[in-house]
Amino acid sequence: MDAALTGNPETLEVHLELVERDAVLDGHKVKIHCHCLTVDANGRVDPHRLAEFMRNAVTNYAIPRAKMADAKARDERWNSGEAVAALHEEAKRSFTDLALTGEGGEMLLFLLAERFLKLPQILCKMDLKTDTRMHYHGADGVYAGVTEDGILKLFWGESKVYKDVGDGIKKCFASIAPFLIEPDHEGAEREKDLILLSDKADLSDPIVTTALRQYFNKNSKQSKRVRYCGIALIGFDADYYPTDGVKGIAEEIAKAAKAELENLKTPIGKQLTAEKLNQIEIEVLCIPLPSADGFRKAFLKAMGLTE
Repeated sequence: MDAALTGNPETLEVHLELVERDAVLDGHKVKIHCHCLTVDANGRVDPHRLAEFMRNAVTNYAIPRAKMADAKARDERWNSGEAVAALHEEAKRSFTDLALTGEGGEMLLFLLAERFLKLPQILCKMDLKTDTRMHYHGADGVYAGVTEDGILKLFWGESKVYKDVGDGIKKCFASIAPFLIEPDHEGAEREKDLILLSDKADLSDPIVTTALRQYFNKNSKQSKRVRYCGIALIGFDADYYPTDGVKGIAEEIAKAAKAELENLKTPIGKQLTAEKLNQIEIEVLCIPLPSADGFRKAFLKAMGLTE
């Protein structure tokens, strides 16, 4: 699993500062983490730099590992960078230019899942899109980990970036709940993704990938050794970032974020209970932003989808 992880975790820390890790809720099996945007030496917070960092990682997110490995091999053979560059452009074209797109949040979930939680993406859903102006139906990402006794922990991802944090909490857990609590059957919300995983789950190494796909083969005993877990990313507006002309202080932003996180524990707990997710392992990623709408606009601009 570790060998399949992509990217340097330290580059994530350039743009997102961890202010809280592994906060818990009594009566629930969640771990809550909080990252704030970093403050530079000028006291500025710039979502555009975060968006540009995200853009530079789109091939790892949107291109299947096998396809990327083939491109790298061709470039090495011909002492070129053409094949990988072409995939980068292909990855960018797979994103929608819709103003209310949630794909920036999905991309941010991917980066935090792989570089912070150390959970590799095992299903590349962007490669399955048939219309760039549509979102792929299903979870916002599928990630995996393994317990010491060989149980596959399948993490269904869901991201919501809203102006109001309360709306984000409600919509995020309502969206992810069916993937985690519905009984296994052909009409289950997760069934389409499970079928795709049996054919397209990818961890780069052919031997490891073959072993992984057995967990999604209904005729294999390994299919009974899958535990459903979740990753929920909630981005929201926060008023403790500096406004134009005002210098921000990282310590003050972190202190305010921690205080807000304490206040968010109650609505998070209530929504988990309402969705019957009390006993489900979920990694909750809280991302306060200067502006949720500004984050979407910055991402679309960095991707070259808007002026």
